[in-house]
Amino acid sequence: MKNYRVEVTREGKWWMVAVPEIDGLTQARRLEEVELMAREFIAVDTGVKLDDVSVDVEVKVDDIDAGARADQIREERRQAAELEARALAESKELAHDLAARNVPVRDIGEILGVSFQRASQLVNS
Repeated sequence: MKNYRVEVTREGKWWMVAVPEIDGLTQARRLEEVELMAREFIAVDTGVKLDDVSVDVEVKVDDIDAGARADQIREERRQAAELEARALAESKELAHDLAARNVPVRDIGEILGVSFQRASQLVNS
């Protein structure tokens, strides 16, 4: 399988899809269509099967590298989800430890900074 870099820019109502490696250009109406349009264009232009073509899409709007910024946002979301999962696990552990020492659920909630209802859920999970 051969991989191609695809540069996507906005022109009016269209996304222009450039494939520098083969000096090719096609277009798509919606961004979700870009990958397939690029792969089909490359397959026809180079005479290979569609399944043998993969693309890396780089989206730029004016001077904004939207793709790179979106990648950074996705990475930050992934990190946030990881931190959230860790905080939840530690909250459950602390809630269990405190409950085992007969600390009232309302006080566990106060310690954890959550409602007593949420503290109860953590204790009972």
